[in-house]
Amino acid sequence: MLYAILCYNNEDVVCAWSKEQDDEVMARLQVVTGKLRDQGRLGPVARLMPTTAATTLRKTKDEPLIIDGPFAETKEQFLGFYVVDCETLDDAVAVAKDLAEANPGGGSYELRPIGAFFPGKEAA
Repeated sequence: MLYAILCYNNEDVVCAWSKEQDDEVMARLQVVTGKLRDQGRLGPVARLMPTTAATTLRKTKDEPLIIDGPFAETKEQFLGFYVVDCETLDDAVAVAKDLAEANPGGGSYELRPIGAFFPGKEAA
């Protein structure tokens, strides 16, 4: 079963990291993803740009409303995701624990089974 592991954190904290701090976190995360890749269990991974770069389309009765920003009512923002092939939810929880251990910034990880997966063209 494929699981999406959605990463949430306070982007003000993450965006305040120095380049060195960010590089250290990314290196630790590469250790986790490297193991998953070697096992053939890693799917797409994305780190999203800050919410200041986001645009929201909200469906309305008339024309769709286009809004600058994410407009989420939350203290934490959706920062990125991993798609991982796990046999059970317990396996997915173990991967999320490894990701959390690699990222000292805190935050939360939401795990969702994927009901449909349509792979797209790989990024160049």
